[in-house]
Amino acid sequence: MNDNRNVILAIVLSMAVLFGWQFFVAGPQLERAQQQAQIAAQQQADADAALATPTAQGEAAAAPASTGVKVFSSRQEALAASQRVAIETADLEGSISLTGARIDDLRLKQYRETVAPDSPVITLLTPQGVPDAYFVEEGWVPAAGANIAVPNAQSVWRVEGEAGPLTAQSPVTLAWDNGAGLTFRRTISLDEHYLFTVSQTIENHGQGDVALYPYARVIRNGTPHVANFFIQHEGPHGVLGSNNLISKKYTDLQNERQATYESTTGWLGFSDKYWATAVMPPAGTTMNARFSWSNGSGYDDYQTSYVETAPVVVAAGASATRESYLFAGAKEEAVISAYQTEYGFDRLELLIDWGWLHFITKPMYYLLTFLYGILGNFGLAVLAVTVIVKGLFFPLANRSYASMAAMRRVQPEMKSIQERLKDDRAAQQQAMMELYRKEKINPLSGCWPILIQIPVFFSLYTVIFISLDMRHAPFFGWIQDLAAPDPTNIFTLFGLIPWDPSVVPLLGGFLHLGVWPVIMGITMWVQMRLNPPPPDPTQAAIFNWMPVIFTFMLGTFPAGLVIYWAWNNTLSVAQQWFIMKRHGVEVNLLGNILNSFRRKKADEPAKS
Repeated sequence: MNDNRNVILAIVLSMAVLFGWQFFVAGPQLERAQQQAQIAAQQQADADAALATPTAQGEAAAAPASTGVKVFSSRQEALAASQRVAIETADLEGSISLTGARIDDLRLKQYRETVAPDSPVITLLTPQGVPDAYFVEEGWVPAAGANIAVPNAQSVWRVEGEAGPLTAQSPVTLAWDNGAGLTFRRTISLDEHYLFTVSQTIENHGQGDVALYPYARVIRNGTPHVANFFIQHEGPHGVLGSNNLISKKYTDLQNERQATYESTTGWLGFSDKYWATAVMPPAGTTMNARFSWSNGSGYDDYQTSYVETAPVVVAAGASATRESYLFAGAKEEAVISAYQTEYGFDRLELLIDWGWLHFITKPMYYLLTFLYGILGNFGLAVLAVTVIVKGLFFPLANRSYASMAAMRRVQPEMKSIQERLKDDRAAQQQAMMELYRKEKINPLSGCWPILIQIPVFFSLYTVIFISLDMRHAPFFGWIQDLAAPDPTNIFTLFGLIPWDPSVVPLLGGFLHLGVWPVIMGITMWVQMRLNPPPPDPTQAAIFNWMPVIFTFMLGTFPAGLVIYWAWNNTLSVAQQWFIMKRHGVEVNLLGNILNSFRRKKADEPAKS
């Protein structure tokens, strides 16, 4: 039984070390070759709309949107370079550029960069011409061979009617005339949260029919900083019909350059940890979608774009209208679910990365938010959910620990067999099995309950990690942001020594160790002392050092996760002590702790 438990523990700890390595090292950086030219081959539409990305006025849409664009020294200078229509709602503020009719200035009023009340609000979208440009563009693509002037990034639109601002009650209408019989109108409306509805109308005052394809794209200049943690995806992604969820790392897209999905449906955009953008046609509309990257302007240029496969045909003297949608805002589960239900967007809920175990993770999230509404503190809600989950799994834990108790009762006989038959491995195993049969012990009966619990607790861990509710949520004492690391540090004597340990070469990343990680390490160490140390010296050394390793590993983890881990360890100690006592097994916790120190002292003279 002990061997099986050690194997399971080794597997779990190995997984923990792997994702810890992934978190701290932030993944291997792949060396890529110098790009000699931007992605060529202008994308043309034909009668069958075999088009993956938009083209406008001869500009290749797969190429950087920044080609030939003026560079600005600051975001403020870029905003001042064009006339704008203001955006003002309870959740959003920003503006729409009349040059290109782009939505390129957006800030999230309900979220700030830090916990300080005067901290700047989160900036989501930024105009073109600055290194971190991030904006949305919509428009029309003419059919192949058609010489039709359509609005592009340099087109200056005019405001019709009220000059703004764009609010949840007041849409804005922009117009542009191509001087050749076509008038383009774009009515942009916004709900109370984060959904833009873009209604594009073409009026044909010419002599012949016109066929144009609607497109939309999200453009991001520069590679943003991401946690690169396997629990949550950050980067280009989308749900594209039968292709299902497509998630790409920025480095993946740099290697692929382009990834095209033809004749599909759905949506695509970019996802950050807490914020996201996504463009989408009406539900069920067939489109050609593309993820692309280029570096022709000296910095990374990422795009997610789609073109509808069916053209909008406008007869002479007639008009036609086509709608599309843009999500740009915080990844609030209730808001996103409401959009999916109301508009029928295909699996828009996957803007939030619920992970492979989403069927467990989402109910866990609902339970967590329900308790949050009752308790009024997200940290207390985490502690309460942990207690509930522990309670639900108590029967399994009882069975597991009962098996462990039975194994401990026969431990003297097991040791006797190991000593007596130490030179005959086969006979030793046979004697062990005979002992199990005699005592009616199943060595695996204590392992399966542990294995069943792992996905559930991993799902709870995932919810805590990805939850927007935990961001800037206070706990008690010095923890004012559960999504940030514990701000205290024992290596600065909690601020008494004026130096930054993180600047130390190689070791700096491990020299942030707050109070809560230390508490977590102590609870983990105490939990391991519930059982006598294993007789094997190597296993004993691993068990002794594991709490220390985990303490330093979790030093830079979000405080909410560390508090959860410490609380879970504490509950496990209490639960195991209670069940062991219930089954008549002596739990000499203090004696095991003292013995661990005596073993160390006894080993020192032997080494010397």
